[in-house]
Amino acid sequence: MSIVDTSIAAASAFLSGAAALAAWRASRQANEAATKANENGRYRVAVEQERWHKELTPQLRIKLQAEPHEMLYVRFDGPAKLGELHVELCIQDDFDGARPPHAVGALTPEQLADVVWGPYHFRPGVDDADALGRAVPAFPLLPGGRTRLAVDPSLKPSWYDGVDGEQRWRDRYRTSPIRLWAVCTTPDRDPWHLAFAVPRDGGWALGGA
Repeated sequence: MSIVDTSIAAASAFLSGAAALAAWRASRQANEAATKANENGRYRVAVEQERWHKELTPQLRIKLQAEPHEMLYVRFDGPAKLGELHVELCIQDDFDGARPPHAVGALTPEQLADVVWGPYHFRPGVDDADALGRAVPAFPLLPGGRTRLAVDPSLKPSWYDGVDGEQRWRDRYRTSPIRLWAVCTTPDRDPWHLAFAVPRDGGWALGGA
């Protein structure tokens, strides 16, 4: 092969390699752009779904009716587009702080868990409430509908003994609200978790996400 032929072959090889490199770079850039576009698209979809989920937060109201029988009324005001809503309620412990009183420091976690730390509990065995009266399973509500659940004053712990034990327990929660946690679900949507502090004066409490 002559020097000219060798030079031509080398030039051809160089140009082919350069073209291949350029094609590889273009392909990589296209893939990176497509990946970024997909990520941006997924992000926008996630943001939109989160916005819609927040806008569709169930508008629940809960109040205590003390007479003639103590009941909790639960009302579902909307949005109507949610259709039938299922609501599960659980009473949250109220320690007036992060921990139970120092007097019960020697008790086991099981003993503490067996107490509903608050002014009321659900009536055990009624409305399918559990044996402790802490929670009721999910019940259905339609927009504009309401239901009522039986409640009783919470039971004093066994260590609130003595002739004044019952009175000391009642005094502890004399003005405390009923703290509730509501889990609301509808088909094909993520659940909503709403916190309530139901006043004792019969006023409605609105749920906060």
